[in-house]
Amino acid sequence: MSMQRRTLLKASAAALAPAIWSSRAHAAGVSDKEIVLGTHLDLSGPVAFAMPVFRNGMQMRIDEINEAGGLNGRKIRFIIEDNASQPAQAVRAVDKLIRKDEVFAVLCPFGSGPSVATAKKVVDAGVLMFGPYAASALVRQAAGPSPLLFTTNPHYDTTTSAGVRWATGSLGSKRVGLIYQEGAFGELVGKGAKAALSGRGLPLVAEASYKVGDIDLSSQVARMQAANADLIVMATTTRETIAVAAEVKKLGLAGVNLLSASPGRAGITVAVGKQAMENVYGCGIWNIHPAEAASPALKAWSESYRKRFNSAPDDVALAFYEYAGWFLQAVERTGRDLTQDRVVKTLQASSYKGMSLYDTQRFVDNHVAPEWTRVEQVIQGNWVARSPILDPAKSLA
Repeated sequence: MSMQRRTLLKASAAALAPAIWSSRAHAAGVSDKEIVLGTHLDLSGPVAFAMPVFRNGMQMRIDEINEAGGLNGRKIRFIIEDNASQPAQAVRAVDKLIRKDEVFAVLCPFGSGPSVATAKKVVDAGVLMFGPYAASALVRQAAGPSPLLFTTNPHYDTTTSAGVRWATGSLGSKRVGLIYQEGAFGELVGKGAKAALSGRGLPLVAEASYKVGDIDLSSQVARMQAANADLIVMATTTRETIAVAAEVKKLGLAGVNLLSASPGRAGITVAVGKQAMENVYGCGIWNIHPAEAASPALKAWSESYRKRFNSAPDDVALAFYEYAGWFLQAVERTGRDLTQDRVVKTLQASSYKGMSLYDTQRFVDNHVAPEWTRVEQVIQGNWVARSPILDPAKSLA
């Protein structure tokens, strides 16, 4: 072979390499008969007790599709890895999903720290990341301006700000305190609370932090009591929301209202906290339907869930069933010629309104919009609407 021919062949191979790599990246996780999806959840860490409903909701929608023949002739294989709520473990989980399992997309992973630590790794590998249950602003910042990331979780700062504006207007709260989890979640909730108070010309009279894993929050509540707070905003998840509510009731703090950011406003919080949660307010981002008010469609869905998993569903199970449904609807509508780029375009043009969502949502710059929220209160064991459905992007003053 001549030197000139060898040089030409090398040049041709080099020119083709990016195209070959791109084609393979787009085809990852897709074969003639299968689409491979993955996720990572906290299966062994501090929030593991709450994970079955996340997992079951997504798995149920996938199972239904597979039982009906799949998407355009392809069945879905769903791989779930453990992140233990630890960023380092999430990185290992994502490495496996990308390199060994060659997933087409990472669907609804759990946790702000794990999602922030892995977002760029996912999108840089040419893999879709859809619906992380995490601080969306931080995940988007970590991933950079990638079209492969779609966030469905409304921002903690904007939804909390809408809730605090409603509370200071409708409840007449004047002395607002903040109890928050150290880290990104607490910082974002605090940012939203302070923005709302600034718009009302009110100060934040006290703030107290706690570390992930702390169980006793009595000192934090004592700080609110010392400042004569009449509204305590809580950047808390299930266990800590209950702990604050129980301590306020134990101390008999009359006239003090509690308002939880969206992670603490959940059906499981009431189911576990019981009487301690009575009269607590929360910023909702999806419907929680009392059993007696369920529609025929929701009753049928709930019965199907019980039969599949031998347990009762809750609002989180339904929400993640429908988030998975939104993504899989886009995959189906994209058609048989399936690539990440084509699914991106389908998602960007899509909208969704299920049983869990307050109203129809779509994507604006790959983030869910509007960021519907509603202030609700626990009355006789049920979350009951106290505000109208709010769009945080609009002024509530």
